[in-house]
Amino acid sequence: MNVNRTTIFRLRQRLHETDTVSDRPRSGRPRCTTQRQDRNLVRNHVNNRFLSASASSRQTKGRNNQRMSANTVRRRLSTSGLRSRRPYIGPILAQRHRHQRTLWAQEHAAWDRIQWRSVVFSDESRFCIGHADGRVRVWRRSGERYPADSIREHDRWGGASLMMWGAISYNDRIGPVFFHNRRAINA
Repeated sequence: MNVNRTTIFRLRQRLHETDTVSDRPRSGRPRCTTQRQDRNLVRNHVNNRFLSASASSRQTKGRNNQRMSANTVRRRLSTSGLRSRRPYIGPILAQRHRHQRTLWAQEHAAWDRIQWRSVVFSDESRFCIGHADGRVRVWRRSGERYPADSIREHDRWGGASLMMWGAISYNDRIGPVFFHNRRAINA
């Protein structure tokens, strides 16, 4: 065999001491954060779910006052069950709006198909022209989608945009109709 005698000696000695020739576990690189700092990171991101990992890394110092990377923040949050996701984007709803929606749903819960045939459902969408909407992320746990602090509210009428409107009923479909500067344009 083309192996150094010292290697054979060390393997034999390790087998005698530990009953195995595999490497012993190593301590690895020391963590740059304490458990208390990890809990603070998680608390900050639960209280402000739109806080980015890079912003959090700039605000937080690790052990021995060293700078913490954004990837370290992401790993600590992931270990605690928080994941970075796209937020649910919904309209700005006051308590009054929520109450009215609940009442409407309760009033129409027992409708049959014949009654629903007379209803027209419509919706509109706005597409930004002048600026980008930007990519926003939110930190939440698995299964959390609609907690109030992780919903990004949006104003439907701000900025230069193109509106598209359409409607559908049991027997017919209307649209799409495009609006620019409050004037309908042909599709």
